[in-house]
Amino acid sequence: MAERVVVTGGTGYVGRALVRRLAAAGNEVVVLSRSPELPPDLAALSGVRGAVWDPSAAGEWGRVLEGARALVHLAGRKAVGERYTAAVKREILESRVRSTEVLVEALERVERKPSVFVCASGVGYFGGQPGDHAPLDESAPPGDDFLAHVCVEWESRARGAERLGLRVVSARFGAVLGRGGGALAVMALPFKLLGGGPIGSGRQLFSWVHLEDALGALEFALADARVVGPVNVAAPNTPAFAEAARELGRALHRPSWLPAPTFALRALFGEGALPLVTGQRAYPAKLLGLGFKFRYPTLREALAEACS
Repeated sequence: MAERVVVTGGTGYVGRALVRRLAAAGNEVVVLSRSPELPPDLAALSGVRGAVWDPSAAGEWGRVLEGARALVHLAGRKAVGERYTAAVKREILESRVRSTEVLVEALERVERKPSVFVCASGVGYFGGQPGDHAPLDESAPPGDDFLAHVCVEWESRARGAERLGLRVVSARFGAVLGRGGGALAVMALPFKLLGGGPIGSGRQLFSWVHLEDALGALEFALADARVVGPVNVAAPNTPAFAEAARELGRALHRPSWLPAPTFALRALFGEGALPLVTGQRAYPAKLLGLGFKFRYPTLREALAEACS
């Protein structure tokens, strides 16, 4: 009998790929969405169906969680490459924190609860650092900027499901690189226009993960009961952004000499420039310690596959 996995954010870049993987493995997948209709590529998959939910309030839609094996929460408003107005900040926070609260409220109302709740988070938990610094494993303290505060609140709300008996995992994603979209599509555009290069000083560190490894980590978290709490879903090798720009130029066969200066980014994005001009060396200590194997541990390998 097929097991049911409920996924929010299933029409996003990572979510879409995860839904395909789960369906291919024989799972029944329910994609929670504000829209009553799934995109055609997902609707065509065997075992996949959509259900309408309200991320601002628990309601009858929560019945879809009854008897499900797992819940994966990937929904959230774009947070990088935005000017942080008060309204944008509120939307970013509510799309992550309030929606997670609502899912926990919905879980309270069902009798046969899922055994595991995997909730997205980000390496922004650690705050932005302008240059090189020591690796940050899952035990490192949080930062003190806007995205760090969002991640702290996000993970706190997810832990609310622990009192209901669920195993809770907070997947702290680095920038997800792969074919057909995601962070790579945004990063590659200026290179394709012959205007790519380092962002800001270029000394800030770039925590990233290939899409295949992000999916593998999610599947690992769903299947292995040893995976609990925060998990850095980031490759073990973290280059400075100047090196990342050179590798991307190499993979795309384009020059990488034109930097985007810090002052210009701050003029364009204000406080929202911080995630672009700072970085962090998120280290996947928990995944590696539990035996997870990265298919693409270096940026050059990842970009060679993603840009081919």
